[in-house]
Amino acid sequence: MSTKRVMLIVGYDGTNYNGWAYQPADNVVTIEGILNKAIHAATGEDIKVIGASRTDAGVHAYGNVAVFDTASTIPPDRFSYALNHLLPEDVRIVSSRQVPDEFHPRHVDTRKTYEYRFLNSREEIPTKRLYTYHMNIPMDENRMQEAGVYFLGEHDFTSFCNVNSQAESHVRTIYDVNVTRIGDEVIISITGNGFLYNMVRIIAGTLMQVGIGKKQPDEIPDMIAAQDRTVAGPTAPANGLFLMGYKYPDEALEL
Repeated sequence: MSTKRVMLIVGYDGTNYNGWAYQPADNVVTIEGILNKAIHAATGEDIKVIGASRTDAGVHAYGNVAVFDTASTIPPDRFSYALNHLLPEDVRIVSSRQVPDEFHPRHVDTRKTYEYRFLNSREEIPTKRLYTYHMNIPMDENRMQEAGVYFLGEHDFTSFCNVNSQAESHVRTIYDVNVTRIGDEVIISITGNGFLYNMVRIIAGTLMQVGIGKKQPDEIPDMIAAQDRTVAGPTAPANGLFLMGYKYPDEALEL
């Protein structure tokens, strides 16, 4: 029986999940695990999805990507409808489509965008506590933007990744960094060809220190050059981080 490869764009509130990656323990609930269960319920097939990004516990997403192979008669563009009836309300398939059989979401050149959101207010707002990191010291988003420009280009980001990183290379390319304020939220948007373990959260923590005056914008190049995790800022908490989405080359998705 012939199969087809289906791509899912997945959005989720990561608050109640122990990250993306499947874990075999029954009491550990992950995004990948519940996707596998939902697809099995819809198709009767034992399927393990391939995810583009293994987000950490508490991290949210608007546009993570997963693919799987199926012999199901469900049309690829209808998997979103079928699965959303089976998934919990804090996980949704934004869209689904067929992609080439050889398409792999982690083995294709791509641009990936994250946002990190700070609540910069005197008092914490309860309804935002799961989706922002509260900072009650005034933050200067213009200084943060000035610092963010230094991250652009290709660099070794050893200073900005978790010391337990398993990556063979710490060289990544950052295409865009924008820091904006919308009301009492300061939002960092960062686009790159890939990110190391905790890299965005460490950049966010470093820019936060710039914003409150603990570090200067022009210190960033020396931090990058040092290739030493201890010289950069703290790792910002997971709940302020959102995976916004991926941009793949059109030809990679053509059937």
